[in-house]
Amino acid sequence: MNFDDIKEAIIIGVILAFMIGPVFFMLIQTSILNGFRAAISFDLGVVLGDIFFLLIAYFGSRFILVRIKDNPLLYIFGGLVLVAYGLITFFNQKQNRPIHDETLVVTVKSNYRQFFLKGLLLNFINIGVLGFWLGMIVVYGAKFRMDEQKILWFFLTVLLAYLATDVGKILLAKKLRDKMTPSAVYKMKKIMGIILVIFGLALFSKGFIPEDKMPLKGVIKKHSVL
Repeated sequence: MNFDDIKEAIIIGVILAFMIGPVFFMLIQTSILNGFRAAISFDLGVVLGDIFFLLIAYFGSRFILVRIKDNPLLYIFGGLVLVAYGLITFFNQKQNRPIHDETLVVTVKSNYRQFFLKGLLLNFINIGVLGFWLGMIVVYGAKFRMDEQKILWFFLTVLLAYLATDVGKILLAKKLRDKMTPSAVYKMKKIMGIILVIFGLALFSKGFIPEDKMPLKGVIKKHSVL
């Protein structure tokens, strides 16, 4: 890769890190409530999900990609999981019950493996992530003439830039931790639950979009090499 390709990969990684979605909000919340290590564990789970989708997009046959990407049941299932998780977050009174002593600072025990799996699951159920990486493989696979080494280094740079940007977001969010009184945590979790339900309903609705109106349908047909 030349310098322009590296710069382009870094820009894509930074933009990807600031895409507004459930992962973005959960990463910020995890950093504020559970600390740096928990947020990093969550983020590494998200990145593993991205790597998994990248491998599917690169090595999968055209038939498998189309069947997976356009299967409405995957959108419906992913949406229902997000909605369920959002409702649990919103209505879980044991975790969300406010404490009126505003001088207390919240401390939450962290299970790093649990946060890792949560990040992996949250990214994995969003089938739109597969569509994103599929589009990237189509564009940059053609640009690099399917040169495996160039493709590997390009997407590795994208993921490293994405992870580095997320570390910056985590460190910035961590500065707000001292302001997280029990009442503030209660409100944040309520808002987080609503956000997850909204994203879940949006993903669920995609399961009822006709197959020929899927965003990447034409792209896949045009680039039959996949």
